[in-house]
This record gives sequence, C-alpha cells and structure tokens, in this order.
Amino acid sequence: MAEALMTFDERYRAVEARDTRFDGQFVTGVRSTGIYCRPSCPARTPKPANVIFFRTSAAAHEAGFRACKRCLPEAVPGSPEWNLRGDIVSRAMRLIVDGTVEREGVGGLAARLGYSSRHLGRLLVAELGAGPLALARAHRAHTARALLVGSDLSVADIAFSAGFGSVRQCNDTVREVFGLTPSEVRRRRRSTDATPGSLTLSLPVREPFDAAGLLDWFAARAIPGLERVTSEGYARTLTLPGGPGRMEVSLGDRVGFVRLRVTLASLADLGAVVARTRRLLDLDADPVAVDHALTRHAVLAPMVAARPGVRVPGTMDAHETLMRTMIGQQVSVAAARTALTRLVASLGEPLPTVVPAHAEPDAPRRLFPTPAKIAEYGPEVLRGPRARTRAVRDAAAGLADGSLHLGSDDDGREQRARLLARQGIGPWTADYVRMRVLGDPDVLLTGDRAMRAGAAAAGLPTGRRELAAWAERIAPWRSSLTTRLWSATATPSVNR
Repeated sequence: MAEALMTFDERYRAVEARDTRFDGQFVTGVRSTGIYCRPSCPARTPKPANVIFFRTSAAAHEAGFRACKRCLPEAVPGSPEWNLRGDIVSRAMRLIVDGTVEREGVGGLAARLGYSSRHLGRLLVAELGAGPLALARAHRAHTARALLVGSDLSVADIAFSAGFGSVRQCNDTVREVFGLTPSEVRRRRRSTDATPGSLTLSLPVREPFDAAGLLDWFAARAIPGLERVTSEGYARTLTLPGGPGRMEVSLGDRVGFVRLRVTLASLADLGAVVARTRRLLDLDADPVAVDHALTRHAVLAPMVAARPGVRVPGTMDAHETLMRTMIGQQVSVAAARTALTRLVASLGEPLPTVVPAHAEPDAPRRLFPTPAKIAEYGPEVLRGPRARTRAVRDAAAGLADGSLHLGSDDDGREQRARLLARQGIGPWTADYVRMRVLGDPDVLLTGDRAMRAGAAAAGLPTGRRELAAWAERIAPWRSSLTTRLWSATATPSVNR
C-alpha cells in the first residue's frame, strides 16, 4: 500500500484512523513534542500543523525526534516496499538490515551495489532522509531494544550482538532513540528465554498471516537432519558470516507476532538471522493490499476468502536455494527431497559443539554442504542425468570461487540473465530463484506443472501462454498467485 501514500493528506488520514496497515511504511513526527510514532499510535492525533512525515525511523532520528514510548514504532513489521521494488535504494535497504554495514562498512555496501560511497549516500538521503550509517544505526537500535526486552543478555553482549562498536555507543544510541536507558527499556520486557545458549525474540507480522500454508509448503520440502517442521513451527541449521547456528520459529503463539529462537556461534550474526527470517516467512508483506488486488477478480475471490494472508516463501541462504532448485529440476518434490537428503547426509557437516545440541532426536544437527564441497564431491553423491549433475557442479564451483554472485542485493533482471547464461539453468529455475532469493512479488512460474494443475482447479487457463496473458492483470502480485495455485493442488511438485 506504500504506493498509495503519496500526499500529506493521505498519510494524515491514515494517522487519524490509527490504521495498523501503514505501520512500518512511514512514521509520524510531532514537532510540539519531539516524538515520532507509528501511524496507529493510540495517543491523541496531533494537529496537522505539528506533523511531519518520515519514510524511515532513521530519518526521524536524524531530524532530532525520538521514539514514542507508548506505541514503540521500532517494534513493527518492515516496509513491504523493499521487496516490491528492485532499485538501488531497496537493494541497499535489504543489505543494511542483513548487517552488511557492520561487517563491511559503508564502502563494502557501496561496492556491492556498484556505486561510490558518496553517491550511494546521496541517493539514500534524497529518498529516505538518512544515509547508510544512520539507517544502519537505526537498525542497530531496533535490534538492541528487541534483545533488551527479549533476553537476559548483558548490555555488553547486546551491544556486540546489535553491531555497536562499544557499550557506551549502545547506551547513548538507545537513550537518544527511545528516551530511555537500556535498564529502563529492559524493565518493559514481557518474558525471557528459558533455553541455555539461546535467544528468543518476537518478530512483528501484519495480519492476516497464513502460517499453516507456509508450514505445509516447508513440510513437503524439509530435508531430514537439516530441517524440521511441526504443526506449530519450523526449525533448521544455518551457515552464517560468523559461523554456524540454529533457528526455530513458532507460528501462531501470539496474534501479530512470530516467535524466533536462535542459537548462534557468534552473537554478531543475530541481525542477519532476524532479517533472513523475515524474508523466509515474508513477514513484511502487506497481505491486505495483496488480497484486495486478487479478490477484484471473481475467479480468485473464493480462494482468497478460504485462505487470507498467504505468504510467498523466501529463503535463509541464496546459495543453498540455487543448489536445491537445480537438483530438484524436472523431478517431483518427493524425488528432490530424497536426493537432497542423501546430499546433506553425505556432505553436510555436523553442527559444532559451539552450537549446543537440542534434546529432541529429530532436531536439525547437520549443515547444508558448502558450494565448494558440492563442486568437489557432488558428482559422487548425486544421481540422475550427467548433464544435470555437471550443471550443479559447475554452478557450485562458480558460487565457491565468486565467479557467480547470488544474493539478496541482486538486481532482478541482472540475476536472471546471469543464471540463464549458465549451462543447465532454464527460465523456471532462474525465476523460481528470483522469487525466493529476492522476494520478488511479481513472478509467475508458468512452466511449473503443479501451478498449472492449481490453475485448472481454480478455473484459470492452463496453457503457458494463456495463463501468462491472463495473469498480467494480477501484476505486481503474480508471486502470490503462484503460491496460491501451488496450494490448490494436493500433489506439490517443483518440476517443469
């Protein structure tokens, strides 16, 4: 719905209505108090003359405003705009929330995007009102607040986990942003984590949220040893910049929130895990806007009414997703799962002791193999046509040596062209990867048999060209249509 918020009056009406759909899409600064709020803040609506709107909380910070203690504008879902758009600003925002500035600095962020630091700063300030350092600082403040209220970590550990250079810097930032000391923020906690070595956070999500649909999708594809899916949540191992880890999400514990429990070798990876979990579960989507767009078409209205708030599954690891997708080309979900289970059992490293093991016998305990290992040993483990095995090995080698780049910072068209240029990767694979890795909301996988079976069940055209022509009216939400049509058939498949 971000594209509808073009004028001051439209934003002000959203604030008057205390409309929660706009939380995370802009913040409201109140000049008379020096406070900024989420649009749905329950406080009395300020006079228009006292209001100024900001695209991001970082811009409000830069203008001298501090966060409202009543509505906590930092504790809202992120803007769906960064997935809907594919320009430099949105790509930069995805990298910033993934912790790139903390790991590589502004220079590293700019280099990834192909710009100078100075020019990237100008672009961000011009559109968002804040540069990369300020945007990263706001994200660190949000992470610190979540840890203060959701864990028993010391302030020193929280400062490090959130990406601050020192405890003093963390204290000063928290005090400046929230108008509270870290100790005062901590007194507002609701609960603490009871698992030694783990952290538990509550991630906000816009309702409605089709948790059951996501769990069904993950369950059909879960690799034993790497992942576990239950009726309540999803768990898996992780390979992160600072080392291995494990994450577990519980869906449906609280309306408007998802509970995330993480166990990490390096606390510095916490921000990256949170950002990737949000992408995995599509938590920043605007389901009301998407469902409204789909229900304008009578043939889709019953499907949306039966399952509101459907999310497009994302990914925790771009390289892993490419490997899994290529191995699963032209075979059923069940066959792909069998092949991937063999690959993980043969080449996946066990979690090291720095990540404590869970007591459950089926808890994820093995990491997905690295591209380097797949490139070297994959042909000994993988079965099927030699051409496909060779293509998997070559792509893995490219990921390992850096000649093939794949990440959430990619330009969608450039990523697709890069993948299609490689032997053994066709349009279905390139588009499937683009949908999951970039969170592109406008991908229609007309080559997917399961999706076309779902189209037949829904009364839509089933021919590739005919379905593509019909679905043009759904843009830019064709990924949501793809996901819904997958679930319309009882026999999931990712084959072309």
